[in-house]
Amino acid sequence: MIEFIKMHGLGNDYVYIDAINQNINNRSELAKKVSDRHFGIGSDGMILICKSDIADFRMQMFNSDGTEAEMCGNGIRCVGKFVYDNGYTNEEDIEIETLAGVKKLKLFVQNGKVEKVKVDMGEPILNPEKIPVISDKEPVMNLNLNILDRNIKFTCVSMGNPHAVTFIEEDVNEFDIEKYGKLVEINEVFPQRTNVEFINVLDKNTIKMRVWERGAGETLACGTGACASAVASFLNGFTERNVIVELLGGNLEIEWNECDNHIYMTGPATTVYKGIYEEG
Repeated sequence: MIEFIKMHGLGNDYVYIDAINQNINNRSELAKKVSDRHFGIGSDGMILICKSDIADFRMQMFNSDGTEAEMCGNGIRCVGKFVYDNGYTNEEDIEIETLAGVKKLKLFVQNGKVEKVKVDMGEPILNPEKIPVISDKEPVMNLNLNILDRNIKFTCVSMGNPHAVTFIEEDVNEFDIEKYGKLVEINEVFPQRTNVEFINVLDKNTIKMRVWERGAGETLACGTGACASAVASFLNGFTERNVIVELLGGNLEIEWNECDNHIYMTGPATTVYKGIYEEG
């Protein structure tokens, strides 16, 4: 029997579990079971809140296929809300350990509850070996891949996890991202697979994005993907450093700060319900 909270950031939903006060075994298998939208709780994955020796808390994230991921921008905002709203901390500035490093969060509280969170996502990684992607360019721009009937150009960025961003002329809402995204994800040039973002540039401060997430398929939002897409948009000369990223689940504010080279992401975090998961 496991107590959990279902939460989402712009529709990017996860099952959140306190692994500080509960003993959670077989975590990868559990993630697959709880994420199943027909036979489980239903989610894009599972996130555990754990003890940390170097930060206030540690976040362990699993995709719906059971693979462990380095980082989730929407997920970490919900972790901030989880620990504040449930009395694990009364601080509005906290640090969360992830596989992509320690992230600093600013919690915006109204009536005793966190409404939105600003996350210092750190510096974007543009070195191909660290993304990782097989390329001799840095930054990796105009990476040509032949996918089915199309030649697609990608800009590659890591926000602690790999992203391949492409700009398309067609309305992204009508584009078949599953057809192409699932093949790009496993392309041999991405040694650890990749997340894939499909972008329409609306103006110098606004982009529209859909995302095919590594290990999860299409989701309604991806925080690290929004950050990577903002970086790619600026590198290609399409936008300024501050952009609104329009996702299927809502909007994120992304700032690529020129002074410290860090990416700052601001967006909401929402609790859906609390429950108890019991197998059988």
